Amino acid sequence: MEVLNPRVRLAWGVGAVVTAVVVGVVATLIDRFALGVGVWVGLAVAAVALALGAVFAVLRYRVWRFEVREDDLYLERGVLTRVNTVVPFVRVQHVDTQRGPVERTLGLASVVVYTAGSRGADVTIPGLTPERADDLQEQLRRLAIESERESDAV
Repeated sequence: MEVLNPRVRLAWGVGAVVTAVVVGVVATLIDRFALGVGVWVGLAVAAVALALGAVFAVLRYRVWRFEVREDDLYLERGVLTRVNTVVPFVRVQHVDTQRGPVERTLGLASVVVYTAGSRGADVTIPGLTPERADDLQEQLRRLAIESERESDAV
């Protein structure tokens, strides 16, 4: 099974920093206007949120795997709740690559696979190099077209 690029941990770490700052500010405001305990409450809450986010990013990286198989795309992920997803190529409608500002800075990209059948049935594979994301997008597109032709022939 294929693993994600290790730089994805930095991208997830940036998300943890942003979350820690927001949680720290909210805790500071709650303390200031409701509790009156002290200024250190916001910093302590932010530090705990940052530590938990960093640990979560490392654990998330350790379990994230995917594999392009003969008839489907298989993904394993999840820290607290393990999720195994099978996306049959016959259900794939289209495939996108995405690069947000943090991903561009780190030289990463994501592939998003949109499927038919239910609301919110898209699958994202983060933490790929742009070259690998483009190759994977093309491979999945080709396999989806082939599987559609095979299902129409049956």
